[in-house]
This record gives sequence, C-alpha cells and structure tokens, in this order.
Amino acid sequence: MPQDSIPHTTGTQPPVLALPPQACDAHIHVYDARFPSIGDPARVLAHATASDYRRLQARLGTTRTVVVTPTVYGTDNRVTLDAIRQLGPTHARGIGVLHPEVDDATLHTLNAGGIRGIRFTLFDPATAVTRFDMVEPLARRIAPLGWHVQLHWRADQIVAHAALIERLPCPIVFDHMARLPHPQGEAHAAFAIVTRLLDAGRAWVKLSAPYLDGGTTEDDSRARVVEALCRRAPERLVWGSDWPLPTEKKATPDDAALLDRFGAWVPGAALRQRVWVDNPATLYGF
Repeated sequence: MPQDSIPHTTGTQPPVLALPPQACDAHIHVYDARFPSIGDPARVLAHATASDYRRLQARLGTTRTVVVTPTVYGTDNRVTLDAIRQLGPTHARGIGVLHPEVDDATLHTLNAGGIRGIRFTLFDPATAVTRFDMVEPLARRIAPLGWHVQLHWRADQIVAHAALIERLPCPIVFDHMARLPHPQGEAHAAFAIVTRLLDAGRAWVKLSAPYLDGGTTEDDSRARVVEALCRRAPERLVWGSDWPLPTEKKATPDDAALLDRFGAWVPGAALRQRVWVDNPATLYGF
C-alpha cells in the first residue's frame, strides 16, 4: 500500500468541501483482530482499526465520530468501546448491538463508555445477529437511557414493519437513507413512513451509502431523496462515511468525492452546519 493511501478508500486528495469546525462522521465501523469475532473470519476487514480511520478523518476534515459495532462481533461491543477510547470520549460516540436479555449493569457500562443507541441490522437474514421480535423489547429497555434504535433495514422491510416502528418508545434512526431503492427513491412507500416520523419529531435519517440498492454515487434519485429530506426535516439529518464500506461490493469509492457529492446535495453553509455539526451534537450528545 502506498504511503499516502488510506485503507478502504481510493484517491489521496482532500474534499473540495471544507467542513465546518466540529463536523461529525456519524457512521463508521472499526474492525480489530484483538477482539473475537463470529462467523466467517474473512468478514473481519484488515486495516480498519481506529488508528487507520484517523487517517481518513484527517483527510476529510471531521472531528467527531460515531462508531457502529459491526455484525461480525455479534453482541460483543468491546471493539466499539475501545475505538471510542482511542478516538477520544469527548469526540466519539458509539452504537451497539444487543439482545433483550442484556442486564442493567451492562447497559450502564455501555452508556458510561459512550454508547448512545443500538442497531438492528436485519436487511440480510443470513448475516443478522438480531431479529425483528427483539426490536420492541430492547427499545423499551433503552428508552430510559435516552438512547435510540438505529434500523438498517431495506425499504420493503420498513413498509412491512411500519406498525412495529410506530410503536417504538424511543427515537428512531434510519440507516443509509432508509435503503430506498434506485430508481424509485421518493416514490417508494417507505419514504412516506419515514417522513411521517420525521414530521412528528420521532425519527432521524443518516445521509450515507448512496451506492446501495442499485444506486451509484451520482444517481438522480439519490439527489432527489436528499434534497427532499433537506426541505422536509433539515434538523433531523446526519451524515456518515460508512467507512470502511463493508456493504459496498462493486468498487471502493473515493470518500472525499462521496463527501463532495453530499455537499452538492446539501447546499449552503447554514444547512451544512446543521447536518454536520448541530444535528449530530443533539442526537449523540456531543
């Protein structure tokens, strides 16, 4: 690997977009061989440690970070707690993965370590370590802590489980722009569910991973979704790089170019201040 290259991204130049001070990358994963994993060992990405991420952070110009426990670690969140410590507790937060039988002492330990929500990665049942029937019981467990649930579901799953989502007693974060498929975008039924919850002040959306679900970084449907969300709920959006892009199978993108693409979709200094600084500070407690 060339000295000036960064793992799991192409390009070497910084983005054209100059992010505001205290900008947050609200979605990264850390993989570290010091911690035991489950399933296929090949899914533990090499060169994806907190130290590796610092190099991308410096290139993009972000200061704050949200680390999301990868599926390969099951419900063991030590890799994320360790990454928070390395990145600095005042500048990093985490999203964990849990099962309903988690005890109160563990919840309080995670909270003290910077965890602010739990993720349900259910878009692919073959690799999922949680189930749909766990969502509501766990949401009730974490609600007193002020945490949120983060849903990495496909748009069709959001539609199928809309009643469940509506019942949840805590804030809801939709991963990766709710996985709205290209070219449907706003026309998909999930968009109405997401925006109804946004309008009610109950949900947030992560602007991330535009290459998923048949899209590319430049598809018009992605631009229309982001622009519609910015008009509808500018105070409920956060941005994430999704580094080291574990779900992107087509090609490794240039993270700086991806950031610039989102910058074009989120125009104006005031709106960028909200998306990159103010909104994540509110959601994650920076």
